[in-house]
Amino acid sequence: MAREETFYDVIRRQGISRRSFLKFCSLTAASMGLGPAFADKIANAMEVKPRIPVLWLHGLECTCCSESFIRSAHPLVKDVVLSMLSLDYDDTIMAAAGHQAEAILDEIREKYRGKYIAAIEGNPPLNNDGMYCIVGGRPFVEQLKEVCNDAAAVIAWGSCASWGCVQAAKPNPTNAVPIDKVISGKPIIKVPGCPPIAEVMTGVVSYILTFDRMPELDRQGRPAMYYGQRIHDKCYRRPHFDAGQFVEAWDDENARRGYCLYKVGCKGPTTYNACSTVRWNDGVSFPIASGHGCIGCSEDGFWDKGPFYQRLSGIPQIGIESTADQIGGTLATAAGVAVAAHAGASAVKRLRMKSAETAAERERV
Repeated sequence: MAREETFYDVIRRQGISRRSFLKFCSLTAASMGLGPAFADKIANAMEVKPRIPVLWLHGLECTCCSESFIRSAHPLVKDVVLSMLSLDYDDTIMAAAGHQAEAILDEIREKYRGKYIAAIEGNPPLNNDGMYCIVGGRPFVEQLKEVCNDAAAVIAWGSCASWGCVQAAKPNPTNAVPIDKVISGKPIIKVPGCPPIAEVMTGVVSYILTFDRMPELDRQGRPAMYYGQRIHDKCYRRPHFDAGQFVEAWDDENARRGYCLYKVGCKGPTTYNACSTVRWNDGVSFPIASGHGCIGCSEDGFWDKGPFYQRLSGIPQIGIESTADQIGGTLATAAGVAVAAHAGASAVKRLRMKSAETAAERERV
């Protein structure tokens, strides 16, 4: 039997150097929050393990997840990532169409039953027997159930597949639902965002390929290595928030100074994602760095939690609930209390020393 092609076989055929390959492995390890030693493990996995067959389905969506995925900023990721996977079916970018495309889908399902990954972009509408989204002449929900039923694992790309996104926003006339409302009995990795960060998407796939298991997930089914902290926690504007320095109106003087965008609607304090660490555009920027607050696109139901430019009424601050109006005053009060306490302690100390001196003088007399 012929040996199955590995990721490394593919990139060598494409003329990519060993040095560039190892650099890719190092960057991939770093993007997943792993130490330098894990770069060797990633390299070994990609050299010896067969590529993972992937069936990428599209339901109700705008294709922004695919657009993000294929535009990963680092050249190696952009040029190679589709070779790391055996992307056998993706009706958006594949050359085949019609019956030929559907035949490929059936062939891979049968040949790699229980071994392939089902990558789902978009969600199924359930009203009118699913007729609001037709693929191959039948409702998408039927294709979704068939493909996921034989998969080893399911990846929900983006907020559409993970939460429902704009399609499921009120009043939701098509009854669009996230895929976990239809698929059961299979592990589902949710990678939300509208769209998700490209390096997060490739990092999830790299982790599965390297360690032969799913990454650790949080209670909502998201990879903890990317969704374990709020954007607010690592935001470079956080010191301005703590100091009570806020943009009060768009393009005001405080905006020009780069102050915190919380008061003009930034949802960073309640949004869990890697935007403030991984960022976009090869790590150059993300919405907050461009002067626009986070809209919380990776959170469940974010379309119904607007308006986007109205600030949150309360957020966790140093273990308590505080609003932005209270931050500056609280910090100033705390500083005042500290100064007063220090002054009081100094006064007490002086009184004690004076009393001791007086007592000593009396004893001498």
